[in-house]
Amino acid sequence: MAELAAATIEPQAGPPPELDTLIRHVQAYNPQADAALVRRAYEYSARMHRGQKRRSGEPYVTHPLNVALIIAELRLDMPSIVTGLLHDVVEDTGASLDEVQSLFGGEVARLVDGMTKVSKITFSSREEKQAENFRKMVIAMAHDIRVVLIKLADRLHNMRTLNHLPPDRQEEISRETLEIYAPIAHRLGIYWLKSELEDCAFRYLNPSAYAMLKAQVAKKRAEREEYIRGVIDILARRLKDGGVNAEVTGRPKHFYSIHTKMQQEEVGFDEIYDLVAFRIIVPTLRECYEALGIVHANWKPIPGRFKDYIALPKPNMYQSLHTTVIGPRGQRMEVQIRTREMHEVAEHGIAAHWSYKEGRGPSQMRDAERFAWLRRLIEWQRNLNDPEEFLSTVKDDLFAEEVFVFTPRGDLLDFPQGATVIDFAYRIHSEVGHHLAGARVNGRMVPLRYRLKSGDTVEAITSERQSPGKDWANHVVTARAKSRIRQWLRQQQAERSLELGVSLLDRELEPLGLSVAQLRAKGRFESALKEFSQRDVDGLLAAVGYGLVTPAQALAKVLTPDELKLYRGEKPAALAADREPPKSREARRQSPGNAVIVSGVGDMLVRFARCCSPLPGEAITGFITRGRGVTVHLAGCPHALATDPQRRVPVVWKADEATPRPIRLEVLCVDQPGLLAAMSKAIASAGVNISTAEVKTTGVDGRALSFFELRVTNAAQLNNLMHSIAAIDGVMRVSRMGLRNGAARHRL
Repeated sequence: MAELAAATIEPQAGPPPELDTLIRHVQAYNPQADAALVRRAYEYSARMHRGQKRRSGEPYVTHPLNVALIIAELRLDMPSIVTGLLHDVVEDTGASLDEVQSLFGGEVARLVDGMTKVSKITFSSREEKQAENFRKMVIAMAHDIRVVLIKLADRLHNMRTLNHLPPDRQEEISRETLEIYAPIAHRLGIYWLKSELEDCAFRYLNPSAYAMLKAQVAKKRAEREEYIRGVIDILARRLKDGGVNAEVTGRPKHFYSIHTKMQQEEVGFDEIYDLVAFRIIVPTLRECYEALGIVHANWKPIPGRFKDYIALPKPNMYQSLHTTVIGPRGQRMEVQIRTREMHEVAEHGIAAHWSYKEGRGPSQMRDAERFAWLRRLIEWQRNLNDPEEFLSTVKDDLFAEEVFVFTPRGDLLDFPQGATVIDFAYRIHSEVGHHLAGARVNGRMVPLRYRLKSGDTVEAITSERQSPGKDWANHVVTARAKSRIRQWLRQQQAERSLELGVSLLDRELEPLGLSVAQLRAKGRFESALKEFSQRDVDGLLAAVGYGLVTPAQALAKVLTPDELKLYRGEKPAALAADREPPKSREARRQSPGNAVIVSGVGDMLVRFARCCSPLPGEAITGFITRGRGVTVHLAGCPHALATDPQRRVPVVWKADEATPRPIRLEVLCVDQPGLLAAMSKAIASAGVNISTAEVKTTGVDGRALSFFELRVTNAAQLNNLMHSIAAIDGVMRVSRMGLRNGAARHRL
């Protein structure tokens, strides 16, 4: 991390003891490792970082050395170790990539270049930038997974030394670690690294909870260690008696996992009983299940807490048996059972399978499914054009627990929890998803919103007449399904908008004897594309249909001056004296219902929303309704606020508008003779006509409800009328209602 480098101090006189430790670690799992190469890389790094120090005051070279030590814990190859020592030299010193390549080879140079690019990624609060940067990390991961493994090692050491940064940076980096890097470590199967990242981040994001939990754990440390030793002895003895040769270990759970469990179950620390996890490592697969039988025979298993990740491995190929039982002293204890090979995968994750040869790229994996998650990431970054949508779907998948289902042919597919049969259909093929009409789960018909459960056998049923509904996106969780549904809906919307745009323009052009087809054939629309920021003519016509561009605005850019004058009802000079121009647009299409001006013109097809029944004098807004022109709502109408902002258009009342408009009043009053007559008289005195009237008693405290549908000229007339009715003795409340659903909007 570049910000941890600061002013000058003299470098150490000689190589530190950590360098020898690094070489021993590497040679322990790779006896052919070139110790001289490691020393040469360290010396080069120390020389290039000479004069730099960390915020802690240590020489900066201690950081790459510790990163290399973490990489050695991951048991990565020699190019990765060397890259760990050199990962900051190009970014933070005067070293060039060409120099690194000449000294350490092309493979190391490519990894250092990848690290330099990834290190520039900052997950800021600005979502779009954050999303685009994360996309770059995914591409780097696809190119060479070692880049991200080295980045995780770099992040872990920075988290271990985060106490030297100011509090605001501690919190920012910790949140980024918890949201992005720890889940990546989890997905890559490196659980020890994931747990330490989480605990470090927890320490700075919630210091009071961390300190309290640490104190509580420390308080019972002796008791817990005694318990662990006792259970290990019992487990080892019972397994040996059962003929199973096993290695048994126990460890306390990490602080963050304990805190998360306390939050999820809403319990205190004293109510968390399974604070210890025990691990049984056996030589063979058969002995995994034998050990499970011995554990369950000796302690009562807790229903619903057994998971067989051996038969159904996680996408990163993690395999283990998990069970929770009521152990000694009545305490819950979690037991994990696996082979030595499975344990290597669990400890080192994807790194345990990632082998390299000098000067060559990654070798083929024994099992391509180990990289299913990575392949999905690459597919998403290619198909999702919106960076924020990409980041959102990736985060969802990073945190998701898996559900495993079968196809009718017996193929096993994994999905995040909450996935539905629609997700399943799109996983099979996009066309299967687009035409999904139903599904059978375990031979039984289920609705499309059915949520998949592990072990389900799912069969998709398709129909050529079926297509995605607008609500489908609300019933899927996978990125593939979301993106395919949105693409389909956008395409259908574009086609409808194009058709409507052509229809609207043809109607405008008809009095001129012109059509969209004629103007398009002459290339007249091309000149307007730049004006309206459209890439092609179809886009411009669709924008008209969608309401982003009005017909008048579009035609003003494509008609000739004389055609434009005719369109506006003016008489051009070239017109013969005995010919009259076509009627103006207002004259052609003006109607008594056209009481408003839309986007500066008064010739649009207009209708008034019955949910709010706007009146002249009230603030209004317009909404483009497909095939029905503009719907006018009150400015604060909830239905208007819920509409697509891109389809809203400014509207104003005409200055001389005096056409009576329908409204509905509800009057709550005392149930007594003469009140209906008094209210009718007040309405008539205001010069307002009653269209319908309805009276009914409420059956509560002698009250009655009266409903009047009236026709009033403007808001002022309505307000005066409501005050007149409210002043009648016996009237308790006067409410204005929507014509459609009767919801009260204004009361006196």
